[in-house]
Amino acid sequence: MARELRGPVAPSFGEAFRFWLKLGFVNFGGPTGQIAVMHEELVDRRGWLGDDGFLHALSFCLLLPGPEAQQLAIYTGWLLNGTAGGIAAGVLFVLPAAVLMAGLAWLYAAGGDVRIVSSVFDGLAAAVVGIVAAAMLSIGGRALRGRAAVVVAGSAFLAIFVVGVPFPLVVLAAAGTGLALGPERLGVTFDEGSDASASPIPRPRPRPRRTVLVLVVGLAAWWIPVLAVVALTGTGSIYSQEALFFSQVAVISFGGAYAVLAYVGHEVVRRFALTPDDVVAGLALAETTPGPLILVVEFYGFLAAYRNPGTLTPAVAGALGAAVTVWATFAPCFLWVFLGAPWVERLRANRPLRSALAAVTAAVVGVIASLALTVAANVLFDDVETARPFFASIPRPVWSSFDVASAAIAAAAFVAIRRFRVNVAWVALGGGLAGLVLGVVR
Repeated sequence: MARELRGPVAPSFGEAFRFWLKLGFVNFGGPTGQIAVMHEELVDRRGWLGDDGFLHALSFCLLLPGPEAQQLAIYTGWLLNGTAGGIAAGVLFVLPAAVLMAGLAWLYAAGGDVRIVSSVFDGLAAAVVGIVAAAMLSIGGRALRGRAAVVVAGSAFLAIFVVGVPFPLVVLAAAGTGLALGPERLGVTFDEGSDASASPIPRPRPRPRRTVLVLVVGLAAWWIPVLAVVALTGTGSIYSQEALFFSQVAVISFGGAYAVLAYVGHEVVRRFALTPDDVVAGLALAETTPGPLILVVEFYGFLAAYRNPGTLTPAVAGALGAAVTVWATFAPCFLWVFLGAPWVERLRANRPLRSALAAVTAAVVGVIASLALTVAANVLFDDVETARPFFASIPRPVWSSFDVASAAIAAAAFVAIRRFRVNVAWVALGGGLAGLVLGVVR
């Protein structure tokens, strides 16, 4: 198969901008759902990227600290429209959800009722299960090109889902397996006449001088606002504490949001006097609203400042706390991607490393499957217990709690995507409407 960065269609910046804006409103389902939606839209429906380019970018983003789906949006936006495209994709992927989360946090802090809103998001979550199932068939069918690749994917699934092996170790093992097996056994073919780095968008070559420049600019863009908050409000202010703590979280959050949220939940109770009920409420909203799951930290940042407003009104203090938290959490994502993406793309022309990448891509399919199964269990069943035969918490649904309505929404979404090629945005909105109706009826 030719190693191409792009599909047959190269979008203009305006076309891509409109897509990323729409995606910002419908990217439900956590990283699994968001990756599925991006693959469906960018690869299958619009043809802006080939499977190779998409899965190559995904493999890299899963290794970075922070929200992998947002970083995948930055990377693919950069592939499509250069640096401006990457910035637009990354900002729009989070911005609509951040505005929504701030509103929900205010409603929660002010004692409002979020049950109707939650019903809409429950319907959306059910639709995402169907969207993910359809995308898994598409991604798996194209990424697993041989028996060896299927074995790697299955082994990665068992390692993550059953044993609880850390994701970086799974990736290293997969890469070593790929190098040992060689490209042919993994179904990788090479087109000698293609240039993996060819692109209608001119981008600088990955040179040390550029790397240093990106590092300096990226660190300045991240830390100057953080240090300005500290300087203007004092080191002991709630805003300074949030800025520094969540900047730390942005660096240590390897393996996705689930790997770090237990630590964050404990720390916001200890540092910012939130209650365990606040932590649970934030997680529930983050699971069912658009945007990365790690956006739950905005909820925590809003509540902490709302309850310690100082000379500001609570609402203004909460909004400022939310803004500081969002900046500290998501600004580093642009640095990681812009720093590494040119070098990672350069690796696509290296034949031995293509073998390793093919195995890593297969492992990623197994990891996505494990996340998809976890999401489906929690959406389709009202009660989910856990088992820990090794180090992983395996969801064990209580079958008597099976939610028929959610399953029906998920099935309808699957058929709409897989059989009738309905636009993902309409499928998501239909799920939300169904959830609203069920919320009113129940």
